[in-house]
Amino acid sequence: MAKSKATSAFFCQNCGYESSKWMGQCPACHTWNSFVEERITKSQVSSSGSGKIKPAGNVKPVELKEISGQKEERFATGIEEFDRVLGGGIVPGSLTLVGGDPGIGKSTLLLQVCKRLAEADKEVLYISGEESLTQIKMRADRIGEFREHFKLLTEVNLGVISDVVRNAGPEIVVIDSIQTMYNEEVNAAPGSVSQVRESTSVLLQLAKVENIAILIVGHVTKEGTVAGPRVLEHMVDTVLYFEGDKQDIYRILRGVKNRFGSTNEIGVFEMGESGLAEVKNPSEFLISGKPEGASGSVVACTMEGTRPMLLEVQALVCDTNFQIPRRQATGCDFNRMNLLIAVIEKRMRMPLGREDAYVNFAGGMRIFEPATDLAVVMALVSSFRNKPVPDDMLVFGEVGLSGEVRGVSMAKQRVMEARKLGFKSCVVPFANARQLMDIQDITIHTVKNIMEAIALISD
Repeated sequence: MAKSKATSAFFCQNCGYESSKWMGQCPACHTWNSFVEERITKSQVSSSGSGKIKPAGNVKPVELKEISGQKEERFATGIEEFDRVLGGGIVPGSLTLVGGDPGIGKSTLLLQVCKRLAEADKEVLYISGEESLTQIKMRADRIGEFREHFKLLTEVNLGVISDVVRNAGPEIVVIDSIQTMYNEEVNAAPGSVSQVRESTSVLLQLAKVENIAILIVGHVTKEGTVAGPRVLEHMVDTVLYFEGDKQDIYRILRGVKNRFGSTNEIGVFEMGESGLAEVKNPSEFLISGKPEGASGSVVACTMEGTRPMLLEVQALVCDTNFQIPRRQATGCDFNRMNLLIAVIEKRMRMPLGREDAYVNFAGGMRIFEPATDLAVVMALVSSFRNKPVPDDMLVFGEVGLSGEVRGVSMAKQRVMEARKLGFKSCVVPFANARQLMDIQDITIHTVKNIMEAIALISD
């Protein structure tokens, strides 16, 4: 006979790592002071039990060839940027996590998704544990008129929610948010690591058994006071992160895990009075504010999944007023910037060691693709020499430690995007020259090293 035994454990609020004692730093994610104590209930077999493993019964493995390989169906939401990140739409029976900072627009986006699905005659159930029905109604009125097939529920008890979902039979369910859900079988407060993990497990089983697509909202806070979505990433089918500054009008939806599609796609949205609007040409808005004839400003091209995106790389190099020069990187890797500065000093013999250097990827984008290396190098040299790069020139390529410019993937797509937006020339790696031979109406400058690239902007 099994009987429960109450005990306590310590959980990392950032990644969910479990420990029997408190630790100052999490050994898994290396976050400081993130451990909190929670009471847990474990099942224990009594001494009178046999201690044997329960037989499996009629459970048998299945041959792979006996499983039908039918392609999964999808619900197209009608929001192209959202569908792109998901890989074409929402898959029935899937569990999707939408994470992001509070106030970034997660609830607004999902409410717009519900509106589009209801208009397509899909049965949608929106469950909120944070807002009242009146509050949701007020936000829905700003988005637009909702038709039938859309129902609301305010509840935090997962037992009640499971019964309602089974009885109502919706095709899509939205849970806003997972931090407010409460499972009575878990002896912990709502929002704790134990509650979030067990609640997600219940929703996962509900999605698979009832073949219902469930989207759950998860909050992330810088203080780590609430269990973050990173605890749940291994449990759900799809993980989407909503990024951006709340003071900025642009938001980026990024897929970091997707069992039904690519994880490299992003969707770009613009926050307005009536909700989020799609930005179908991100390259145009990312370079729209580029100054003309300014030194230290270069247009680069990066790939987000299958989509080429143009963005402005800005650099500022100036005399330092301190013993140690300042370095600052916004939107790119700080260590990568320092490496490129060292390459310029060594190969170009430029005394940047006595200069402050700042690099910024305009538009709020965070890019870590090496293909932007050459643009960063040219922006730094342009600012140092105070010689502008032509406004109609695109630059991309990876830079090695010896100053060589290495080839990048999908070079043709990058050049075609530049030509579409009116650019007249491109600086590309010599290794990609063969792929670009048949492109017309744009001048291709192939370079083998950074010296050849810098010569294009010198007198």
